[in-house]
Amino acid sequence: MASRGLNKVMLIGNLGKDAETRYTPSGVAVTNFSLATGRRSKDQQTGEWKDETDWHNIVLWRAENLVNYLQKGKRIYVEGRLQTRSWEDQSGNKRYTTEVVADASGVILLGGRGDEAVQSDDFAQPARRSATAGAQGGSSAPSDDDQGITDDDVPF
Repeated sequence: MASRGLNKVMLIGNLGKDAETRYTPSGVAVTNFSLATGRRSKDQQTGEWKDETDWHNIVLWRAENLVNYLQKGKRIYVEGRLQTRSWEDQSGNKRYTTEVVADASGVILLGGRGDEAVQSDDFAQPARRSATAGAQGGSSAPSDDDQGITDDDVPF
């Protein structure tokens, strides 16, 4: 009996360059770009924090409607699978590359350089104000800021 495996990658990072789209002979769009992800770690010997960046090659299928938004510096979420492929270079040497393969449904634009950033706190403030007003004995009537949203409006 053959067992099934799991090959799933989820990344959040910034585009390292503008996306480039080409088309297969049958007309299917293939978009390529690099994505930078970062992490922070503490050096064991010096105790200093250091930032490290990893670069990922992304191959995006059937996303011609997204390519105009995939510009250098933009922050995105990509979900796809890992794929390693090989080819022979001009000198006859065998080369390998590992890529994240995704389709348009696996990409979410999160914002980035040049965008007006929306803080996650901006979404929570109206609810926090309502909860604070109720806890302080204030009016529970909706203000213009929270647009009349109550706990009953939240689906979970």
